[in-house]
Amino acid sequence: MHLPLNALRAFEVSARHLSFTRAAAELHVTQTAVSQHVKNLEDRLKVPLFRRLPRGLALTDEGQAL
Repeated sequence: MHLPLNALRAFEVSARHLSFTRAAAELHVTQTAVSQHVKNLEDRLKVPLFRRLPRGLALTDEGQAL
């Protein structure tokens, strides 16, 4: 399966920081752009990669494996 590089990059940085906002700052894009890339990746893979929490993110088992 071909996965978009920008989506994988957004996922990797978000996973490292456990924050779309911090990922956006590192990638020099908006938080919305990072969130959209991750959502598109989740849709393609048909699994959630993050649990969205009131104060940040947590990786799901699938996200941890990726």
